[in-house]
Amino acid sequence: MFVRKMTPSQSSLFGEIDDLQDLTFIERPIRRSLKTAEEIDKLTVDEDLNDIERAVYLLSSGEDVQRASVIINLPILVRQNPAETFRRVVPKVREVLHVAGADMQLAAAGSFLTVLQDDIVLIQTHTHSILQIVLLNLDHRDTVVSNAWLETLLSAIDALPKDTIRQEILSPLLSKHQLSQSVLARLASCRILGKVVGKFESSIVKKDLLPLIRSLCQDVEYEVRACMCRQLENITRGIGLDHTKVEVLPELVELAQDEASTVRLAAFDTIINLLEMFDSESFTDEQHLWFLEFYKKLCCLGLQHENGHCESQTYPLELENKYALVRRNCAYNFPAIVLFADPNHFLSELYRTFSSLCHDPEISVRRTAAGGFHEVVKLLGPNVHYIHKELITLLQDDSLEVLDALLNNLQETLELATSRGEGAGPESKQVNIPDLVPALVAAEQKAASSLHWRVHEKLLQCYSCLPRVISGDQIYFRFFQRMFSIITTNNVLPVQREAVRTLCVFLRYNRKQEQRQEIISKIKQELAQGRSYWNRLRYLDLCEITIDLFSKSYFCKHFLIPALELVSDPVANVRYKLCYMLPKLRSVIKATDKHLLQQLEFCVRKLLCREKDKDVVVTLRKVSLSLLKRGHINKVLELLERQQSEAKLAGDKQSEKKRE
Repeated sequence: MFVRKMTPSQSSLFGEIDDLQDLTFIERPIRRSLKTAEEIDKLTVDEDLNDIERAVYLLSSGEDVQRASVIINLPILVRQNPAETFRRVVPKVREVLHVAGADMQLAAAGSFLTVLQDDIVLIQTHTHSILQIVLLNLDHRDTVVSNAWLETLLSAIDALPKDTIRQEILSPLLSKHQLSQSVLARLASCRILGKVVGKFESSIVKKDLLPLIRSLCQDVEYEVRACMCRQLENITRGIGLDHTKVEVLPELVELAQDEASTVRLAAFDTIINLLEMFDSESFTDEQHLWFLEFYKKLCCLGLQHENGHCESQTYPLELENKYALVRRNCAYNFPAIVLFADPNHFLSELYRTFSSLCHDPEISVRRTAAGGFHEVVKLLGPNVHYIHKELITLLQDDSLEVLDALLNNLQETLELATSRGEGAGPESKQVNIPDLVPALVAAEQKAASSLHWRVHEKLLQCYSCLPRVISGDQIYFRFFQRMFSIITTNNVLPVQREAVRTLCVFLRYNRKQEQRQEIISKIKQELAQGRSYWNRLRYLDLCEITIDLFSKSYFCKHFLIPALELVSDPVANVRYKLCYMLPKLRSVIKATDKHLLQQLEFCVRKLLCREKDKDVVVTLRKVSLSLLKRGHINKVLELLERQQSEAKLAGDKQSEKKRE
């Protein structure tokens, strides 16, 4: 048989089987072969045959499994003996493929691709015979097989020289009358043209290929027109901008008005992808206007406008889904259209379209519009106030998916939307957006009442930008109490902690002394001295955050003592977290502040003397030794050593009693 080399995993497997033969305790008979004598005889090949002769013999008289083995190993034969392989083996493979099943066809497609991509000098003289086999099987009745051969050809084009492509691939393609070919063959022609166009000069493309391209763009089957339309992007990049204006753009305009929605969508996608190539002179005023009007129609495809609102018309479900997909693609590409139309013309040309997308009855369309909202904001610059209403609309959307998409860039959106620009003074930096605060409050309440706590957490993260967006009084009266409520009543730990962080940011940027004192007092009362140990744990979280946000002296003045007082907390988890934080608390105390150092030392001594919880004791000892080594606490080392000696002595006595 024509056998492939075993892989390491296969060798390991056979090694394990050999080991099993040593097990003599298995007495039941084992069948040594799954093949009959007749089958073995059929699969047996004369050992005197060389590799080429064996391959020819198996392809001519062997079983399917043997033929498949030859085809799979064809690249190895080519490397070993290319001349004889192409003279004797490849013709036999061609004969076998006429009657081969799908599995063997797929294997052959993969092998020939490997051969075409191999860097072998002699292969150039035999490329013709390989490409003949590939092109012959492009029309296979099995679509999967046909596509496999097409992918083989398309992948091989990258490795083939220009002359070979022209002689072996393009010449047969150009000589055929396309309408006499099957739809499958014409679809293959579209993809081949899109692939090879980059290999040739624009003059050759214009002279030899464009007539065929136009013919396929006007094919009677809409699948062919759509396929060729999607190849026009590659063709345009191959022939350059000047030829595109004259040769390709008219075809695209015609395809964009095609009776089949699939073709229109393909044309629209292609135009969008090519916009970056077109300079301001690419479109005439008439073409520019036509494209904008066509885009606006696509944005409302399947909708009817009544009383300023978009409402869905009744269509079959499949058609509704297609229309929604078109509008979603329009929403995704809206920032590019703003550039195309010029942001200065946004209000007159595109505002109503953008508002329609933000109010679209389909959630996916609104979600896409929300995802790109920040890009539109950046493009509008000083005219961002045009879309303030749409921002409020999306913040109050009924779907949490839309809000989630908006949150990804909400901080940037809010800061740009409320900025007057670089020329304004600091006293007029913020622009008031009507209904922004109620919309933010409503969005948070909607997220809080849902089961999607990650959206709630993300929104609270976005709230950290509010001091740069709205006034301190608005934050104090509309958001501070809500943060306390989330911290003390919400059941999701990440949400609680994010509310704590947001609260600290609000406090950091509050400029009114009276309000700050009231907030700090509330923090101590509701968190540090809260009835629930969860609240007291959140106070320690707050301490970790405020150490980073505020100065050391401010933290020591307002937050340190309530934290140290938790040394007597009845809940071990609180004392455990306090022990863990002791080094960080010590780092904010100045060496000259004897009073606070004594307070910290007293806290440690109290824990060392009274603590009974094992986890707290272990953490405390680690932390205490760390502090002692750094010389942070005095008069504690003696106590710690005495406590450890007493514990060791008690353990020794217990061991002695057990021995007695």
